[in-house]
Amino acid sequence: MAAIAWLVAGILLAAAEMLTGDLTLLMIGVAALGTAGVSAVADTTLVADSVVFAVITAVLLLGVRPVLRRRFGTPPPIPTNVDALPGKSALVLEEVAAHSGRVKLGGEVWTARPMNPDEVYEPGVTVYVMKIDGATAVVWKGP
Repeated sequence: MAAIAWLVAGILLAAAEMLTGDLTLLMIGVAALGTAGVSAVADTTLVADSVVFAVITAVLLLGVRPVLRRRFGTPPPIPTNVDALPGKSALVLEEVAAHSGRVKLGGEVWTARPMNPDEVYEPGVTVYVMKIDGATAVVWKGP
């Protein structure tokens, strides 16, 4: 009879995992299913079932779950839109000085200013976007 209780608990925990996606309930559910198998085959006592359940749970949570989380975890977000622009190169179209300038960045024309206000970049020079400040690209020529 104990094996059936472990089986039902394992199925319910595995089903509940669909609501969380953290793999914790799945590991506990698999441990309950393993305990149900051991209990059915060996006809063990409740204390022995509890020990088997604790051991299987510890192995799954500490050994298997971290591997599965690394393998199937969500990848880091890919920067898009303005967040993807820093580090890109741009072509100076109009002289870039402290208060004026235009660059071609990713096929679009952006207003630009140099990172160091004392610098001036002539048309035709390639610069690198350091950050986006509002609708202005802050650029740097590099070393």
